[in-house]
Amino acid sequence: MTSTDATAAGSSRAGVWNLPNILTMLRIALVPFFVWFLIADAPGLHSQSGPWRWAAAAAFAVAIYTDKLDGDIARSRNLVTDFGKIADPIADKLLIGSALVMLSVLGELPWWATLVILVREWGITALRFFVIRYGVIPASRGGKLKTVVQTAAIFLYLLPLGAIAPWLTWVAFGVMMVAVAITVWTGVEYVVEAMRLRAKGKVQRTTKGGQEPA
Repeated sequence: MTSTDATAAGSSRAGVWNLPNILTMLRIALVPFFVWFLIADAPGLHSQSGPWRWAAAAAFAVAIYTDKLDGDIARSRNLVTDFGKIADPIADKLLIGSALVMLSVLGELPWWATLVILVREWGITALRFFVIRYGVIPASRGGKLKTVVQTAAIFLYLLPLGAIAPWLTWVAFGVMMVAVAITVWTGVEYVVEAMRLRAKGKVQRTTKGGQEPA
């Protein structure tokens, strides 16, 4: 049995209720608590940089750690499931999206940065589904770098840095601008890859004499 066959077999045998999927569901469950912590710290939408803000930062850190942990466990124990493939990216987008929106609602992050990232994230997700008939667009190194930098930028924003040293807020803003740039750059890469994949799929269908979908 090849490694691909083994992975497929493991995917079919692994049930929904395994440790990686439970960690993914925990990450989804943490999102409303994370949002509530931010709201509790900001009566009248004015952040107090108090204990609830630290709680929000801690909840975000735990959620991000479960993202790495569930992936490592799923791969090492051959527990990759169809549920995990769908739920994991949804959990990531819920967490990142809620953090960006809340930071903008609190007036700490420009709305344009939030909108650029969210449009890119959901747009590329839709694009993946659109070209799935021709093949799967694999995650690129740039995409993984984007996730790391986005996460770092959000975490820096969540920490009450202004109460520690006001200049650190500019560090958070700088990292976020790098995240926005990488987000746009990798988005363009994915669009180009999708066009290439679609063109290649059309040629293969035509060569095989198949009916080309509209």
